[in-house]
Amino acid sequence: MTRTFLLALAATCGVATVLARGPVKLDPDLPYQGRAAHPASYKVDYLVLVTPPAKTKLLRVWLPVAPTEPGQKADRGTLSTFPVKVEPTVGTEPVFGNTFAYFEFANPVGAQAIRHQFEATVSELRWDIDPAKVERVEKWPADFDRYLKSDKAVVVDERFERKVRGIVAERRGPADDLAAVMDWLHANMKYDHGRASLAASSEFALENQGGHCSDYHGLCAAFGRVLGTPTRVTYGLAMYLKDSPSHCKVEAYLPPYGWVSFDVADTQKLVKAIEADRELTAEKKAALVRAAFDRLRRGFRDNMWLRQTRGTDYDLVPKASRRVNIVRTIYAEADGVPLPEPDPADANKREFAWMTAVEVKPDRPVTYPFKDWSSLAPR
Repeated sequence: MTRTFLLALAATCGVATVLARGPVKLDPDLPYQGRAAHPASYKVDYLVLVTPPAKTKLLRVWLPVAPTEPGQKADRGTLSTFPVKVEPTVGTEPVFGNTFAYFEFANPVGAQAIRHQFEATVSELRWDIDPAKVERVEKWPADFDRYLKSDKAVVVDERFERKVRGIVAERRGPADDLAAVMDWLHANMKYDHGRASLAASSEFALENQGGHCSDYHGLCAAFGRVLGTPTRVTYGLAMYLKDSPSHCKVEAYLPPYGWVSFDVADTQKLVKAIEADRELTAEKKAALVRAAFDRLRRGFRDNMWLRQTRGTDYDLVPKASRRVNIVRTIYAEADGVPLPEPDPADANKREFAWMTAVEVKPDRPVTYPFKDWSSLAPR
C-alpha cells in the first residue's frame, strides 16, 4: 500500500493536513526523545531450550539481542549452547536495525539449550505529550514508508478505514485521534492468551476483538497508519517474572516528540484491576483510572522492559525460509520448516517446540508500574 493511498484514506476521514512547521525533524531513525528517569540495572540469565523433531538435519535459531540506545544500555554478554557447542554469528537486518545472534545445529539429537547472560540498565521514558504541539504532516519522507504501508502483520485496507472513520468521526489532531483509537481498543478488546495470533496481526485483532499484547498493538498500529501516522510494534524482554518473558508495545511518530511508546494492553489490565478492587472508594478508583489513561496518552515506557526488536514483516539475518511478522523470544526452523510459536501463558497448551527460563536480578527493588498503583502518583 502506497503512502499516497494512505493519505487518501486519511482524507476520506476528513483530516485537514498541513506541512510540518519550524525545526521539526522528520527522521525515522531519530533516537527516543523521552525524558529518562529512575534507571534500574539488571543481571539477566536467559535460557531457551529448543526441541527439534527427530532426525532433523539442520536446526537454525535466531535470538534477538537488545541494543544500547536512549532509555537503555545492554552489553553483549555471553552466548553459549549445550550439549552441542555452537559459536553464533551476530548480524543486524537492514530494514529496522534489529540484531540477532544466529545458531546452526547440524544433526541435533534431542533438545538444544541456548544461554544468554548479560547486564542491562533500563530507565523510564516519559514524553509528556501536549496534543496541541503535535504537528500534522502533509507528506512523510519516503524513509517512513515502512511505518505507513500495509504489511503481512499490520494489514491496512478498507476494513480498517471504515472502522477508523467510525471511531474518529471528527479529526482533532494526531495525538487526540490516536487517543480516540486507544480508547476504542480499551472499550472493545479482550485480553485472552487462549485466542491470540502471537504475531501482531491487525486482521486477527479486528476480527476477534481480542488477543494478547501483540494483537492490541498490531491493531493500534494499523489504525494509526490509516490516520496517516507512522507506527510500529516493538518487542522486548520483561524484567519481572511471568509465564512468557516477552512483551510488546506500540510506538507512533508524533513530531516534534519523535517516536513515542504506548502500552495499551497493560494499561487496560491496570484499569480493570483498579475497577475490581473492593477496598478502593469510587472516588479513588475514578482518580486512579484518570491517572492511568493520562499516563498512557502522554507517552510512557517503564523501566522493567528492555527493547529487543521493532517493526513487522522483515527478513532475518541470515535469511530464514520466510519473512517473520515479529520475533517474541526466538525464531527457529528445522530443515527449513518454522517451529510452532509457543505461548506458555495459555493454560490449555501442553506441548511446546521451545521454552524459556529467565532469571532477572535487579540492583534494587523495582515494581512493575502497570501493577503498582503508587506509580500513578506525580513524579
